[in-house]
Amino acid sequence: MNSENSVKTRKLVLLAILTAIIVVLQVITQFIKPGFFPITLSLTPIIVGAALCGAGAGAFLGFVFSVMVLLDPATGAFLAVSVPGTVVTVLLKGTLAGLVSGLVYRVLEKKNEYVAAVSAGIVSPCVNTGIFFLGCMLFFSDFILGLGVSDNIIVAIAVGMIGANFFVELAVNVVLSGVIVMLVKNGRKILKLEK
Repeated sequence: MNSENSVKTRKLVLLAILTAIIVVLQVITQFIKPGFFPITLSLTPIIVGAALCGAGAGAFLGFVFSVMVLLDPATGAFLAVSVPGTVVTVLLKGTLAGLVSGLVYRVLEKKNEYVAAVSAGIVSPCVNTGIFFLGCMLFFSDFILGLGVSDNIIVAIAVGMIGANFFVELAVNVVLSGVIVMLVKNGRKILKLEK
């Protein structure tokens, strides 16, 4: 097996491992709900995959995360209101969170790996939550206002739906940024990538 095929095989194995980690984390986080939804711990392996294998890998891992979210019982309330709206919102939020975090990491890693990891760790939950917020505004505003959280749709979504989840996800990613850098450095050695 030549060197290029060997690296591709290692990347494929890494993506399989990260996919399994995302699935396990999504199952575990079903029991950690500071707000309406479980917190997302899966963004960290998405960022690691995007940093090591590129933005496309981040998008793939984000898509896997999105599929797990679609299977989450909490998503059932949204599916009951609009199946297409739920599917579009959920698939976009996870996939774009992985893609954008990978792009941010790639752009900044040349200057400083730690800054790249922190930035990707900040961007990922911002994109994930931002797309969720936009999806709620576009597809579910009447449903959310019907819950009686607030008469203001922005307040209802921000406080009633998103709540503490975003801040927990953001804090977890920022705190784990050092771990992300370590995992990326070790991953490069294992994958025998340049750098």
